[in-house]
Amino acid sequence: MNYIDPHIHMVSRITDDYVRMSRAGCVAVSEPAFWAGFDRGSAEAFRDYFRQLTEFEPKRAAQFGIHHLCWLCINAKEAENVALSREVISIIPQFLDRPGVLGIGEIGLNKNTKNEATVFLEHVELAMKTDELILVHTPHLEDKFKGTRMILDMLKSDRRINPQRVLIDHVEEHTIQPALDAGFWVGMTLYPVTKCTPDRAVDMVERYGTDRIMANSAGDWGNSNPMNMPDFIRALRARGHNEATIRKIVYDNPLRFFSQAKRFNFPAPIISL
Repeated sequence: MNYIDPHIHMVSRITDDYVRMSRAGCVAVSEPAFWAGFDRGSAEAFRDYFRQLTEFEPKRAAQFGIHHLCWLCINAKEAENVALSREVISIIPQFLDRPGVLGIGEIGLNKNTKNEATVFLEHVELAMKTDELILVHTPHLEDKFKGTRMILDMLKSDRRINPQRVLIDHVEEHTIQPALDAGFWVGMTLYPVTKCTPDRAVDMVERYGTDRIMANSAGDWGNSNPMNMPDFIRALRARGHNEATIRKIVYDNPLRFFSQAKRFNFPAPIISL
């Protein structure tokens, strides 16, 4: 079955991962801007990173039949530095018209601080001015519930925001329902420690259904596995879910959400087998 990984950091993955993903049925990836494992020291470092996301990585992915899409922001881990964040936000519009840029993300909270919230709201302001989709990172472990509630409250307080154009990512059993109830899309991240396993993601599908729900591997430079999406597909099959249900979650739903982006440039037709 063809699938889309809607959140994966391919700049930190080796080329062999593209080979394995392509063989397993991956036809497209969406790469949010994220932390490099250390705090970058200047806005120019982010300019180079945005060039990598919009110029180099799509070409590398295309060699293996995978369509590469991306998002732009300064991530929550570096958002404590408000001055740097504002410099980075000021250069994002220079890249928003690049092919395959879906919007602003992954923005959000890390430790739920005042500075992180300030930078989150300034990203949202940019997204509203430029009519972009938004991809939201929710915090890890013990900070997740509080941070998710803070994020939802900030988003719901802005009447300009259409929840159908916002994806709340890294949801778990205790945060998925508030996000869905507020009308947002949600992403279940199949990550070894701080998020959820394929089996737990299937549990959530069985409890909450398939509308506005997608799954991703969030593969990056740390302990992660870009093959967790095929593992999720196998887990769904093992529980008796039919192919149409599986295809909706791993292919049709991300396609539907991404198609709202102004620069959505998926080559047509792509047929889910």
